[in-house]
Parts: sequence; structure tokens; C-alpha cells
Amino acid sequence: MASGVSPSTLNPQPSTSFADIEAARGRIEGAVYHSPCPRSIPLSELTGMEIFCKLDNLQRTGSFKERGARNALAQLPPEQQKRGVIAASAGNHAQALAYQGKLLATPATVVMPKFAPLVKVSNCQKLGATVVMHGKDFGEAKAHAHEIAKERGLAYIDGYDDPAIIAGQGTMGVEIVEQVPELDAVVVPVGGGGLLAGVALAVKTLRPQAKIIAVEAENVASFSAAKREGKPIRIDTHPTLADGLAIPTVGANAFEIAKDLVDRCVTVSEEQIALSILRIVELEKGVVEGAAATPLAACMSGQLAELAGKKVVLLLCGGNIDPNVLSRVVERGLVADGRLCRFTAVISDRPGGLADLARQIASAGASIKQVVHDRAFAGSDVSAVHVLCTVETRNHQHLADVRERLRSHGVQTFDSK
Repeated sequence: MASGVSPSTLNPQPSTSFADIEAARGRIEGAVYHSPCPRSIPLSELTGMEIFCKLDNLQRTGSFKERGARNALAQLPPEQQKRGVIAASAGNHAQALAYQGKLLATPATVVMPKFAPLVKVSNCQKLGATVVMHGKDFGEAKAHAHEIAKERGLAYIDGYDDPAIIAGQGTMGVEIVEQVPELDAVVVPVGGGGLLAGVALAVKTLRPQAKIIAVEAENVASFSAAKREGKPIRIDTHPTLADGLAIPTVGANAFEIAKDLVDRCVTVSEEQIALSILRIVELEKGVVEGAAATPLAACMSGQLAELAGKKVVLLLCGGNIDPNVLSRVVERGLVADGRLCRFTAVISDRPGGLADLARQIASAGASIKQVVHDRAFAGSDVSAVHVLCTVETRNHQHLADVRERLRSHGVQTFDSK
């Protein structure tokens, strides 16, 4: 249970059991949304799998974290509920703790690393939590939270490694098996490991033949590192769109549970995550954050070819993405998709040269978004000018066709950053 001391990576607490998950389900009943898990026709067509999406991004605070938060808070002694709780979180656990704490009249303090998305910081404050910004990464934020917990007598509730949190997250696995009883695989994002451990335990208990696929952002692959070493180890993290997975050390309890239940672990790139967010916006008409986009990214990456034609559940576990970040991510996704492109064209610096370039691009079916003239740095040929072109195209092949058309009309092009 929650305490002022974090679980040691050398001495993990007793393992969470399926009975704990069943008990957690009773505690969260009526306080946490029983999210749907519909079949997605467009994502099924896209991946060649029979895709079902568990929509925990529809929770009140936008993520699955409410499950564990409610279960942990409900088990605190009454005097501790009055005194309050504290946690370190990049955002989702913080919001869940703030909201469920508000429902139970339990004061919540959250320590968030300085990279935490602004929308998550703002939401925590709106939900009544005391927000402390501290640390360049999650590890530093967590250490500071423990200091505050000791000073003020607050219960520290670990966002991914507290047994009560793991049991709460496991309720999603129970729901999934009820909603898709013949499922073949579940693809689960992993950062600290609490969701993976809980869902894997529930699914493997109820449907042992189902495959559990863990997916990480390659910039924060702490679970893979733990698997290689046989124990949780601290890794160097790098910036990622999947900020909810940016945990430098996978949880000890979570790892002990998950290590033998996970059938495969794959990693995905930042480009694949961005493209996955775009696909969900376009095809599912939904908004997810980077962490929740990693399951689809894994299915689109070609690494899970063995799941072709199988019933596969993707955990769309969070939707708390900053609108400004979302707009940039969509643009990056368009670039990765070959639908937003940039190249430099070399044209004659004469009247009508730019107009002719525009006509050729338009006649190829592309749309010009921006052009920038560059005479000063166009090389030694003073009769030529470089034009930086940003254009919308249908895909990579269409871009190649546009550039081939320009080449056939005597216009040289080259890639631009």
C-alpha cells in the first residue's frame, strides 16, 4: 500500500494477485468510467489485424490512472485520508489523484517534472491539487516528493509501482476480456510498468493463451533494459512524444509481475508515434497522447506480423495532449506520411520564373503552402535563384511524381531540412 517510502528495486513488495484486482474492481465501481472497447474497422483495414480499442482516454481526467488512484485512496486509513497524499507524476497520475482525492475529500499534492505538459499542470490545479514543479526528469521529481512526504506526514502513492495502483490498473484487463472474450493479443504501453503488470496479470489469468505485447518509446525503453539485465536499472532518457512513458527505471513490483507474463516487447520511434497520433485523429476521430498512440504505432511498424488476422486490443489509455503539441505532432505525422513536404527548386531569376514553377507544381496536383526566395545564397550562378517550397502532396509517391515533373521541365530540385 501507499507509504512515505518508495519500494526498493532490490526488495520489491509482495506481488499483486488476481484477487487484489477483483477487490479493486469493487472499490472503483461507480467512481471510474467503464470504458468501451469497440472494434475499429479503419484501424483493422490499416493494420491487417482485427483491432479493438479500449478507450480509457474517455475517463474523466483523460487516462486509465483513475483506476489505480481510486483503489489506493480507498484503502488509506481515515486519518491519512484527512492528512493527505502526495505523488510524483508527469501528469496523468497527478490528475487522477487530484480528482479522486477531491471525490473522497483527500488533499492531494503532486510534484511534476519541469517538462510536464502545460495542459496537465493546468488540469491538476483546476482539480484542486497543490502542484510543485521540480526536477529535470521524473526521478528528480520523485525524490523531492518523498522529501515532502516525510516532512508533512503525507502518504506517498507511487503512480506505477504501488501494489494497490497495479491492482487498480488491472481492472482494465478484466473489462477487456469481458468485452472481447476471444481476444488473441493485447498491446500495452509501458513506462513504469504498472499498467502492463496489472493488465497482463488479469488477462493471463482469464485467458492464458492471449499474447501480451509491451510497447515502449525507443527514447525511454526502461522495461527492455530491465529485461536484458534481469532487474530494473536506471537508463538515460531522451525527449519523447510519449511523455507519460518517460520513466528512467521501471517499477520493481511491476517488473516482478510482468517479466514472465509479457510475450514480446517492441519499441517504436518518435516518427512512428507521431504518425500513429495522426492516424487515430483521422481514422478514429479520437485524440490520444503519445503514450496511448504507441500500441497502434507498434502494429503499424511491421514488428507484429504474427498478429495478422488476429483479434488485437489496443490500449488507448490517455488523451491528455497539449493542443499546441497536438498541432505540431499532426504536422510531423503529415511529414512522415509524405503529405507535407519541403524541397528546394532551382529556377531562372527572370520574370515569370516563379509563376512557371507554381504552375508546374499545381499541374502535378500538389498544393503550395509556402515559398521562400533565396538569391543571396543560391550559388555562383547569378542568373539562378533557389526557391524553398513547402507543398501538400498525397503521399511519398506523389511527391516523387511532382519532383520528376519539375525535372522533366528543366527544374532541378534537392532535399531541404
